[in-house]
Amino acid sequence: MLSGRRIQRLVSMASSVCGSRGSAGSRTAGPVEAAIRAKLEQALSPEVLELCNESGGHAVPPGSETHFRVAVVSSRFEGLSPLQRHRLVHAALSEELAGPVHALAIQARTPTQWRENPQLDTSPPCLGGNKKTRGTP
Repeated sequence: MLSGRRIQRLVSMASSVCGSRGSAGSRTAGPVEAAIRAKLEQALSPEVLELCNESGGHAVPPGSETHFRVAVVSSRFEGLSPLQRHRLVHAALSEELAGPVHALAIQARTPTQWRENPQLDTSPPCLGGNKKTRGTP
């Protein structure tokens, strides 16, 4: 199990990487982000949960809650394949994925995997538009 001080350090590091909070951690989450956080906490009892609203980097109106990245560290993932872990996350967020959430990047690890590599993945920049407007096949 991760120590309280280590969890605090990892969450602090994760917050600075994803930029989801202000420097003092005072950014207010929107209703979709708050629902996602609450449902993942209830379903997975995570040791680490980092949620980033990446909507601002996409072609959506300001203030949107459509694109998220989540890092979840939970003992519930022990013995499960990456696909099974993602299915647990999807099951917890089925309502949001059927409605307002357009994209969800998931980083699902066991506590041991997180201790070995506490790095958060990053999302590539949005290319904007769609294939027709970008001229790609």
